Amino acid sequence: PNAAIHRVIAGFNGLHFEPENIVAEIGDLIEVHFNPANHSFAQSSFASPCAPINDAAFFSGFMPTNMTQGEAPNAFTITVQNKDPIWFYCSQTRGSHCQMGMAGVVNQNFNSPNTLAAYKKAAALTGTSASPPRVQGGVVAPPK
Repeated sequence: PNAAIHRVIAGFNGLHFEPENIVAEIGDLIEVHFNPANHSFAQSSFASPCAPINDAAFFSGFMPTNMTQGEAPNAFTITVQNKDPIWFYCSQTRGSHCQMGMAGVVNQNFNSPNTLAAYKKAAALTGTSASPPRVQGGVVAPPK
């Protein structure tokens, strides 16, 4: 079967990923497009919002763009490896993007109390965001 491409907009109408709650199959691609001004796409855990899940967490790096340019020229694409929940956030500290709700999930377990709303509630209480150590875990390239 052909992999589906799930397009996600970072910075959609403010500090928001759209969509922010994605259901994907193994092998599907999550292709993140970046709106102004300077957002990232980073992997965290439910237990520790706004921080990398570990040193191998996927990270797009920061994708600066402006209103004149519009969407950043490169997207960041990850491949869904399994059906476990993938928690993600924007690690931009200027404006506290993650704390303001700029986060999302792929394959949330809808029978679990670990909901996106609960993640965002916990994220709001974190002091600051951290980024993974390097750009990794996906492909930085112009969108397909």
